[in-house]
Amino acid sequence: VLKKLFTFLSLEGVHLTHVPTWKNHMLKEPVERVRELREDEAEQFEAAMRSDYEPLFAFVRATGMRQKECVTLRWSEVDWGEQQIVKLGKGDRRVTFPITIAIRSILWPLKSHHPLFVFTYIAQRTRKGSMIKGVRYPVTLSGVKTRWRRMRKEAGVSDFRFHDFRHDFATKLLRQTGNLKLVSRALNHKKIETTLKYAHVQNDEIAA
Repeated sequence: VLKKLFTFLSLEGVHLTHVPTWKNHMLKEPVERVRELREDEAEQFEAAMRSDYEPLFAFVRATGMRQKECVTLRWSEVDWGEQQIVKLGKGDRRVTFPITIAIRSILWPLKSHHPLFVFTYIAQRTRKGSMIKGVRYPVTLSGVKTRWRRMRKEAGVSDFRFHDFRHDFATKLLRQTGNLKLVSRALNHKKIETTLKYAHVQNDEIAA
């Protein structure tokens, strides 16, 4: 961030008497890990799952979409005719996701829950002026994060972040298809280099 600030000031014509030698200060970035969900962990999550949140988490696993993309999904972004989901993703880029048979089976039963938002939850208690017990409301990013922390604790699964569902999706897709370019497209990565961290999945094929 500081380096970008110096660059911005320079572009704005600000005379800088001293610019740090950035390479002397930059720490080595850790290699991002790729975490796959084990079968026993999936069963533990299922046992700890609250029923009204189940469609959201099933959708996350089936699409590999980012958390915010899932939570904010609107019915206007679901194109049943073209069988695809179209929305603005990370960096305000237009991203598309195919509506597969599995995804359709998750979304279709939810159509009557809310006129605008796809994923909702059932209020567990009444809060004066904000919610009524038993009524459905659109899920929120903060609400999903809270629910996720509680579910992970109840499931007893450690070292698994919400974003790891995306890693899990990519790893399993690459193992099934062996097609790195396909996985890159499915994850809506801007550069295939970003997808290369999943290439370790192909080690078994190389060995064979």
